[in-house]
Amino acid sequence: MSETTKEHRDCLAKGFPFWNDLTPDEQDMLCRYTRPVHYAKGARVHSPLESCVGILLLRSGQLRAYLLSEDGRDVTLYRLFGGEVCILSASCVMDSVNIDLYIDAEEDTEAYCISAGVFRRLMQQNVHVRCYAYQMTAERFSDSMWTMQQVLFMSADRRLAIFLTDELAKTSGDEVRMTHDQMAKYMGSAREVVSRMLKYFAQEGWVRLFRGGVQVLDRKKLQQLARGE
Repeated sequence: MSETTKEHRDCLAKGFPFWNDLTPDEQDMLCRYTRPVHYAKGARVHSPLESCVGILLLRSGQLRAYLLSEDGRDVTLYRLFGGEVCILSASCVMDSVNIDLYIDAEEDTEAYCISAGVFRRLMQQNVHVRCYAYQMTAERFSDSMWTMQQVLFMSADRRLAIFLTDELAKTSGDEVRMTHDQMAKYMGSAREVVSRMLKYFAQEGWVRLFRGGVQVLDRKKLQQLARGE
């Protein structure tokens, strides 16, 4: 077994919980039809106009999935990071899924791409793969519905509090290093609204603003606001 093939096997075994439920032949097939891919920051990974990309297992970087309106406005549905799986980039393998989704690389991204056709074949012959695929799809739609609920029904200050507390949970620090434009894009809001809310949070002493980011000074208060208290 070559070093490349062994590396593929190790990453697939760690990335997919159904690995041990595959037969040796199915494991070999999955490895043979997996290839490393690289997406530069800003690159388009998937769109409704392109053919099915395949299943992406992220090794590093960040992807953003979003909806795009006819006049060019977009709403971020969710983001994916290293170790996570992008399954809706291969929505063609899911017969009941039909969504005009766009996926871009927010950072330079390294991933493994599994052939959509091979993954569909594994779904058809292995119930564990099929269950995993539908579970992951359900989770992504749940993320999307949560995002739409925030956009449609929550106040701007609560949405910002949720966003900041979620970002802090990813880093375990007290800073969110993003511009106001980036925050607005990820929240599905306008930069002016985010800037106004951040200025208000700073006046209340909950955050400190600095060039290119925000330092959270009162995490407890933001958590209370995020919960609607």
